[in-house]
This record gives sequence, structure tokens and C-alpha cells, in this order.
Amino acid sequence: MLSDNIKKINNSIKEACLRSGRKESDITLIAVSKNHSINDIVSAFELGIHNFGENRAQELKEKASQLELNLTWHFIGHLQTNKVKYVMRSAGFIHSIDSLKLAEEVEKQAINLSREIEVLLEIKTSSEATKYGLENEKEIFTVAEFCSNSKHLKFNGLMTIAPFTDNEKLIRESFIELRTLKEKLNNNGFDINHLSMGMTNDFEIAIDEGATMLRIGSAIFGERIY
Repeated sequence: MLSDNIKKINNSIKEACLRSGRKESDITLIAVSKNHSINDIVSAFELGIHNFGENRAQELKEKASQLELNLTWHFIGHLQTNKVKYVMRSAGFIHSIDSLKLAEEVEKQAINLSREIEVLLEIKTSSEATKYGLENEKEIFTVAEFCSNSKHLKFNGLMTIAPFTDNEKLIRESFIELRTLKEKLNNNGFDINHLSMGMTNDFEIAIDEGATMLRIGSAIFGERIY
């Protein structure tokens, strides 16, 4: 089943890229392995998936400690400052910088470990109360400036979660907002490349609107077992 799922997703990505005039090589598929087993991750890795996303700091720490595969971990969930230490030894990317306080803590931990880490700012592009992310433009620029000037943080993109809806117009508006913000930041002297947007239910729209990183879980691993 896993092999079939990955083939199906890769074909869908290829078709979406053809429709929107994008290059497949510009898209990174991140398999969201939250609540899935080490065996599932190993199997997906052997089938060609080399980027994995986790939502919980402790779960990422535990899984990373059990695996010696040459994979890249992406932390994609809400991150509390007191949990930063759990992700810093293993994560290559943190997608969810949503405050100056969090950015400062990640920099502090990166200094302690003498390492660099790629970070993306999480932007709230929907009105749903359950969503996290920066909203105020002044604050966005303040956090972006801090990350850009930090010696151990590599600020390289933006992330968002589209509204949970069947309304394609609302989903697309969310992705357009993120793309527009990226363009505005780059026009103001920043140099960021990534748009982390698009999940199982909306990744084809995300590709159409410029996504470079897709965070896909259930379409690869099946429904999570809680």
C-alpha cells in the first residue's frame, strides 16, 4: 500500500507541475510521519522519501534517536520555547517560527550546539482560531530581520496552513497571500526561496500557487492511529 501511495502522490505532483508550468525538481515532498512507526519511516525512505515531518518535539527526538538513515527532519508543528531543545539536534528545518521569542530561543540553542538550522516563518492566513502564525506585518518583518541577522539561523521561507474547507477559492486565497508576502519580503531585501504550503487535501492548488515544500501525511501513510 505504501508503495502505491507514494507512486500516486508522485504522479499527482508531476501532473500538477505540468498544468502549472512548474518543475518537479522545485518541489520537496515531506512525508508527515506523526503517529506513524519507525518501520513506516524506514519503508518510506527505502521507497525514495528522504524528507520527513513531525509535529511534536518529543516524538521527533525519540524517532531521530532510533534512526541512522540519511534523511532530513522537518519540524512542522507549533513549537513552545521550552521544547526547542528537543528538536535542535535532529531537525534540519523548523517551519513554524511564529514569534520573536521563539526565534531567539532557537538561535540560543543553535549557538549552544554550534550548528546552523534553516527556519521558516509560520504565517496565519486563515481566521480559524486553532491556527498559529504571525499576522501583523510589522511583527513579520521584525522576526524576519532577526532571523536574517542571526549567525546560526538561515531564514529561507514561509509556511502556512490553509483553512480546512472544501471551498477552493478560500484555499487558493490563503496560498496567494503567502506567495505575495514572500515577494514583498524579497522586494525589501530578503532572499527567501521556500513556500511550505499544501497538504493531502490541497497540495495541487499549492503547487499551482508556487509551493516548494508539500507536507503530506495521510495520502502517504494512511490515516493516523491515535
